[in-house]
Amino acid sequence: MLPNTGKLAGCTVFITGASRGIGKAIALKAAKDGANIVIAAKTAQAHPKLAGTIYSAAEEIKAAGGKALPCVVDVRDEQQISSAVEKAVEKFGGIDILVNNASAISLTNTLETPTKKVDLMMNVNTRGTYLTSKACIPYLKKSKIAHILNLSPPLNLNPLWFKQHCAYTIAKYGMSLCVLGMAEEFKGEIAVNALWPKTAIHTAAMDMLGGSGIESQCRKVDIIADAAYCIFKKPKSFTGNFIIDENILKEEGIKNFDVYAITPGHPLLPDFFLDEQPVIVTKKPETHGALPELKEEEAQPSPKPRSGAVEGTFRIVKDSLSDDVVKATQAIYQFELSGEDGGTWFLDLKSKGGNVGYGEPSDRADVVMSMSTDDFVKMFSGKLKPTIAFMSGRLKIKGNMALAIKLEKLMNQMNARL
Repeated sequence: MLPNTGKLAGCTVFITGASRGIGKAIALKAAKDGANIVIAAKTAQAHPKLAGTIYSAAEEIKAAGGKALPCVVDVRDEQQISSAVEKAVEKFGGIDILVNNASAISLTNTLETPTKKVDLMMNVNTRGTYLTSKACIPYLKKSKIAHILNLSPPLNLNPLWFKQHCAYTIAKYGMSLCVLGMAEEFKGEIAVNALWPKTAIHTAAMDMLGGSGIESQCRKVDIIADAAYCIFKKPKSFTGNFIIDENILKEEGIKNFDVYAITPGHPLLPDFFLDEQPVIVTKKPETHGALPELKEEEAQPSPKPRSGAVEGTFRIVKDSLSDDVVKATQAIYQFELSGEDGGTWFLDLKSKGGNVGYGEPSDRADVVMSMSTDDFVKMFSGKLKPTIAFMSGRLKIKGNMALAIKLEKLMNQMNARL
């Protein structure tokens, strides 16, 4: 873990989405120096599924040694942003650092993303970042520290990152484009940078995306907080950078990254927008901004798919079918499997009693899933979550996303038998 230096004592840090997760972790790290934290977030009342409010975060910030100003802010509302900025300046005398952390996510393809979700992501991620920056910039210009930090990815135009969740990618890249433009526009006055994790970070959002058990493949929010702290210590001339958390911490001399792991030694899930296959990757020399490397089980070669494993899996799936399962699902799934024992397979959960088999289904599939045979077996036996396989590029999905999610729920019921 990165030690505190006290450099942020008395500085005012304005953080959007700071009531929980990454935003709160950055707030607490700065608070240990004695910083003033403006908690600009929506949650004023406790959420049934998500822990933390702006007021509980304020108590934690005070306990860590900082001062706190909780403000109800939905970054889609320009008036709420302006009001929070005015309160911050009135209470603390200015703003030294802005962290644009608030973000919305929906991992759905073009036809399955409702307009309401498109608007939410564009308005929170891109527009919210732009408007919050605009409101803070007049005060940041007066600061000796003057940093804007967006929690957004490197601009990677590999079509892979647009194909399955185009709207989300556009909205996140909008935040990164703000870095590109504002770093140049305010060069010499304000440092503007982006920070992105090399691996998945364990937050409430990740729990919702990956389900229970996903945390073992994630790192703690502390790694982002430490990386952000490194950036805040840099001069204003350090600007226009797209920083990966692990790389900047290596430059600071951090060598042991197990301290950031939820489950030390467990393989980690690479984050979005970093071109890396989530299988065994050998160590290679690092460069600034390098892509992530992954470890599988210690010193174990990648297992080859067992002969007949897919057929065996489908046999167990067939035995698990019932009229109730068919009635609850009402979908036909087609699997395009690569590797030994692969080919085209189907799972028909529309016909009476259900059916499985080799080849294409008699009726058009609602969902087509493409993956390796090994990953297919892992997925149905509960060793690989479909959401995670999809996020990391191991699973390609065409068709109805809602029905794909239904299959994941069905798999969870079958796991005990597989």
